[in-house]
Amino acid sequence: MNAREEDGAKADSGKAGRVLLAAFSRPPEARAEDVNGSIVVAAESAAAIPGLNEAAQYFELVNEAAKAQGLEMDDEPYDFVVGTKTVVRGDFQKDVGTRVMRQSTLVVLARGYVVSFTFVGGTEDEVEEFVQGLSFVAPRNK
Repeated sequence: MNAREEDGAKADSGKAGRVLLAAFSRPPEARAEDVNGSIVVAAESAAAIPGLNEAAQYFELVNEAAKAQGLEMDDEPYDFVVGTKTVVRGDFQKDVGTRVMRQSTLVVLARGYVVSFTFVGGTEDEVEEFVQGLSFVAPRNK
């Protein structure tokens, strides 16, 4: 790869989606009877998605990814308030043997990026506890 190709690859890598945080109740490969509660925060350049003007449009991609994992959307995405910020939320579920896996994904457009917060749990209460822990607080000036 020459210098020009390397520069182009670096520029394109800024447009790719990135996982910013992934947290799990237990290691992902660990086997257990219950659903492994998890939180995943990801960001993707909004410019990399042609025609994207609002967060709700991103759910076409979220829904495709969820379907590929066997999840079904409960209802259409809807506006959801987190503190002083409005995000778009979509809820999904999947039967896993005798259990149901639940997922809520919240999406916001910020500073040229699509930022998604995905919460997975074995019950609605578990997912809601994760969601209620999300807040958008501006740092205080000292």
